[in-house]
Amino acid sequence: MAGLTTPTERYGLREVLLATAVVLVALPFAFLAYQVRRNSGLVDWDTSLADWLHRHMRDNRPLTVAMETASFVGSAPFLVPVIGGTALWAARWSRKIAIFLVVTCLGGSLVNTLAKGVVDRARPVFDDPIVTELGKSFPSGHAMGSLICYGALLVVLLPRMPARFRTPVVVATAALVAVIGFSRLALGVHYLSDVLAGFILGAAWLIGSVELFGLWRREDRASN
Repeated sequence: MAGLTTPTERYGLREVLLATAVVLVALPFAFLAYQVRRNSGLVDWDTSLADWLHRHMRDNRPLTVAMETASFVGSAPFLVPVIGGTALWAARWSRKIAIFLVVTCLGGSLVNTLAKGVVDRARPVFDDPIVTELGKSFPSGHAMGSLICYGALLVVLLPRMPARFRTPVVVATAALVAVIGFSRLALGVHYLSDVLAGFILGAAWLIGSVELFGLWRREDRASN
């Protein structure tokens, strides 16, 4: 390792490509944030879609209950014990994996809070709201948090599953995260661009966290 001098030599082409991938994922988020901040035509389209969904949701109680359930599965009160319990279980055989879970999910929440403060977008407003929530709207914390936390769980749990279960579990998890994102639109607490931005920023954060965790493990093995 002592003879490696440049960043590419030190960390390898894989890390350089990872940084490029994270930047490319983050660019659409920056575009959405810019459009929201300047109150562009995207905002008008967002508002029209939000109004349309609200008209079709407000009198549909069974669908509202389903969306509230999906939204709860992507909320902190649900995800915190799930991630915490999995981290405690994982700590029995790998302290690093437990740290990865906690740091990835907690760090993603902090990034979301910072992004909300920077963009400072108000939530949709209706005369007869289905549900009411506080805080800023962009990006969606449920969309971002569910992608990060469920994605991190897949990283940890998939290697311990039989191979025949892995694809169905990945597909089911992706569907769950998509439904959670849609539930925020259906309940009238986010705009479409909020949810898309949450998914995009969440993907960038998860990709970076997974690679940094892998680098940490590889460096420890190399030093032993």
